Amino acid sequence: MKNIFVKTIAAAVLTLGMTGCVNDLDISSIDPQSSPNPDAMGLLAKCYGVLGLTGQRGGTGNGDLSLDEGESGFYRTTFNLQELPTDECMWAWQTDNDIPQITMIGWNSSSVRVQWAYTRLTYDITLFNSYLSQVADNDENRQYRAEVRFLRALHYWYLLDLFGKAPFKVDFNITELPVEYSGEQMYAWLDNELTEIEAEMTKTGAGVGAFNNSENFGRADLGAVYLLHARLALNSAVYSSEVDANKEYEKAVNYCNLIEQSGAYDLSRVPKNGNSGYAQLFMADNDQNAEAMKEIIFPIRQDGLRTRQYSGSLMLIAGARSAAMPSYGMKESWTCLFARKAMTEKFFPNLDNVPLVAEDAETSTDQATAASLDEKYGTTVADLIAAAGDDRALLYSGCADGVRTISTDKVSDFKNGLSLVKWTNMRSDNTAGQNVSWPDTDIPLFRYAEIYLIRAEANWRLGKDANTVLADINELRGRANATPFRVADVTEENLRDEWCREFFMEGRRRSDLVRFGCFTGGKYLWDWKGGEANGTSIDAHFNVYPIPYDDLMNNGNLSQNYGY
Repeated sequence: MKNIFVKTIAAAVLTLGMTGCVNDLDISSIDPQSSPNPDAMGLLAKCYGVLGLTGQRGGTGNGDLSLDEGESGFYRTTFNLQELPTDECMWAWQTDNDIPQITMIGWNSSSVRVQWAYTRLTYDITLFNSYLSQVADNDENRQYRAEVRFLRALHYWYLLDLFGKAPFKVDFNITELPVEYSGEQMYAWLDNELTEIEAEMTKTGAGVGAFNNSENFGRADLGAVYLLHARLALNSAVYSSEVDANKEYEKAVNYCNLIEQSGAYDLSRVPKNGNSGYAQLFMADNDQNAEAMKEIIFPIRQDGLRTRQYSGSLMLIAGARSAAMPSYGMKESWTCLFARKAMTEKFFPNLDNVPLVAEDAETSTDQATAASLDEKYGTTVADLIAAAGDDRALLYSGCADGVRTISTDKVSDFKNGLSLVKWTNMRSDNTAGQNVSWPDTDIPLFRYAEIYLIRAEANWRLGKDANTVLADINELRGRANATPFRVADVTEENLRDEWCREFFMEGRRRSDLVRFGCFTGGKYLWDWKGGEANGTSIDAHFNVYPIPYDDLMNNGNLSQNYGY
């Protein structure tokens, strides 16, 4: 099983004998046909592989779905819906299909980016159902089947979170359409499913098989199940009107405690070669660097030689860079992702404290020259971290390829906000990854830091003593060398903002804003919310995405979400 996700993935994508593409949102028609004697390990690798690959070849060509392959991967489709409409980032290419509607919160049931996410999630679920129908339920396969059940539960969680309900099916056939599960039904199923597979997963704890190690990095163990269950419980009041939210918050705390007590994980804390413990989590060797690996509970594997695609960490790195920006280990630079003003304010409440170059300052398209100018003007990444007093402030305001601003009254350019340099293809020894065109940087889908904020928020919602909440928040602020919070700082706004400071650009912000009642309405405004430069109130129906029109036409079991 060692390194199955990197070394056998090329063969694994062929094991299913895939029909090639799908252009139908009816899950039943998505038919990953198998050989009469399937290779169980190859099938398992394919199940994991769809998290970080988009097709059979790499790059583009022979994709899983008959969509734009570069846009149709699991992480990119969900990232777009979770990040682009929020207070964290903007996509400069406003002429791209459906980008204005997504980034300004104005989508409808025909929005293609909503459809892409829905199609990817339902396709992957069908793949998991195919695996479970072909691989015998016996002692030899029980753990592997549990891992695939976890992957299926993860995808159903995304459907629940994004759409408020799901087209539901747990068997593999082409004669029955999925049925609609409401939020209440989906929550109950996920709660039960995650509980059931706990006993089948690899246990966590020193010496007992946790997978955050070089042997099995990338596989899901019991810690991943616990963390997904904690995340589900924290959002219980959003997903279901039938649960006792306080009981679910207690459950979230208990699952976080179980993860902590396992001793299998810890925060990445120790600096290396000028890179903070936090920064190491998002570098090219985060699957080899023990400091980063101990925090990463469940990653999406990426490898510059073997997992080439446009929907993973390439998008996160190249999307946020211009060519002359500080060394990031790649030649690709898309110049499209940049920080909103509200994102910058999380680290600089007083925007006058942001190190900026003057509008008429000298700039450069040459990396070395730009770096020299940044040293001269005090606009290096290190300068911003120092000014923010927080290692997590991985932002850039310097001279590369032009002058950046903090905000804009017209979204038209990559430099309309600060640059986001959290993700990089540089290793912790400050050398580049193995391929300057495709990154090695794994995506930490679940990491240990999340237990601190889940537990802090759940305890806050339960009305627990402020010092209990404070201890967890300050664990993360301490790791970031940020000023500790005091009891008076334990407020709803600070909790909401701390989620942003710790997890910005990690594909989750919309979920957090919805939970705090801030994504829609006028309780919290940010720049370009609702398409207005200073933000505007948004109708509550935008808290969930619409069921794509095509699937409603194909499946009479489904109904549209309110407001669409």
